[in-house]
This record gives sequence, structure tokens and C-alpha cells, in this order.
Amino acid sequence: MSLLTGASLAFADSYWFEKAFIEVNEFFIGKASSNTSNLKFVQVSDLHLQSIKSYHKKLVNKLNKLKPDIIFLTGDICDRKRYLNLVDEFLSSIDNNIKKVAILGNWENKCGLDIEALRSVYQKHNCDLLVNESKKFIIKGTSINVTGIDDLVEGRPDFVSAVSNYISADYHIVLAHCPAQRDVIQQQMRDIPVDLVLSGHTHGGQINILGYTPFVPSGSGDYLKGWYKDSIPHLYVSKGIGTTVLPLRFGSRAEIAIFNFPQKTNS
Repeated sequence: MSLLTGASLAFADSYWFEKAFIEVNEFFIGKASSNTSNLKFVQVSDLHLQSIKSYHKKLVNKLNKLKPDIIFLTGDICDRKRYLNLVDEFLSSIDNNIKKVAILGNWENKCGLDIEALRSVYQKHNCDLLVNESKKFIIKGTSINVTGIDDLVEGRPDFVSAVSNYISADYHIVLAHCPAQRDVIQQQMRDIPVDLVLSGHTHGGQINILGYTPFVPSGSGDYLKGWYKDSIPHLYVSKGIGTTVLPLRFGSRAEIAIFNFPQKTNS
């Protein structure tokens, strides 16, 4: 009976708890702290929207309460072209005054989604879709250059092209769905500073049993989840929200990440 109970609890955890209860991980970059004036960026990754569930609504409420300066959507928001309407529905619930920046993941490229239709939906909700391009924003007197790279596995990533219109800024954040893209960036960044690379894709392994992950998708490289600060640029890999292939998570709870950067006023 105890084995059956344990198995039932494990299944309930993987099928429901680790997907439906999203952890919030908050980080302070550089001299930022809870006592300083900060820019607040939130990363939301790998939603894999197939329906709008209660935890999506709770996520929206959380985002609206946080009122971040930018929400970064780092790919695989939608994995079927017939679900584009769900992207519209999800974003319509988020305060339209909150700036959003999105990139493509492997699934947006793979599923035959009309990218221009997706771009139109994003634009409707104050969201820029960046595909191998950079854009500069001024927020609270601080300049932020955001570079978005096409997906490494199913897209046509081109970091050199993406930064060809790079404009010097206080901060430079690169969005790249597959974390292995960091290795390419390291080879090609040259004299362009990169403060942080944000990726998703891995789902933290999705099934993670005492450190053993049976499956990690192509494009993950040597990265699984969390921080990688062994070299420049620093990388954060989000475990994301949704699931793929199997509707299960174990040892890899869904998450959003908050990044606080110190505000600057010299731009």
C-alpha cells in the first residue's frame, strides 16, 4: 500500500503540482538590491499553449501585479498553428502598458505557424517580435538594447546579423531560445558587450530524477537550468511553464524568473 501511495503521490506531483504551481525566482544583477531603484524584467518561456488553464490566469495576475518594465517571452509560446488564438487570448489579459519582447522557439518554426500573423498578434499587445535583430529601449532614463536570435534548431539564427544594428546602451540582453546558442555568441560577440543571455527550451529536463534527466532536447548543449556564470556572457536557462511530448514534470517545477538591474540615469 505504501508503494502504491508513493507512486500515486509522485504521479500527482508530476501531472499537476509541478506544472500548476509556478515558482518565482528573483535575482539582483550587479549593484541592484531590494533597497535600490531597479529595472525589473520578467522572463516567461515555453508556455506551449494548448488551452488557457487556471495556472495561466494566476500567472497573468502575478505579472500584472509585478508590473515589470519588460516581459521577455523566450520562445515556444505556441506549438501548433491552430493555437495562435490562444496567444492572443493569453496576452490580452496582461496589462497592455507592460512592454513585451518575444523571440521564436523551435516549435513556432517547426509547426508551420504564420510568423507574420504571430508578429501581428504580438504587436497588438505591445510586444516586439525580434528575429535576428536588435532594438533599443529607454526605460526610466536607462537604455537597454535587446537582441533576439532565431531558434538554433529549427530556425536560421544569425547573431552577427542580429547585432549589425546594435546601438550602445547601458545594458545589452540577448534572447536565444536554445541555450547552446550561448556558445556561438561567445565566438562571435567580439567587442559587443553582452550582459545576459536568456534561454529556455530545456524545461529543466522536464523529468529530473535525482539529477538524472532521461531526455534533453537538441540545442540544449551542456546547459539544463538556472545560472551559468563560468564565463562571459552569463546565461540563465528557464525551466519554463509548459510541457512537451508528455504532459508531466518531475523534479523540474515550472517557473518565471525576475531580473533586477540597477537603474541608470546617464543615457
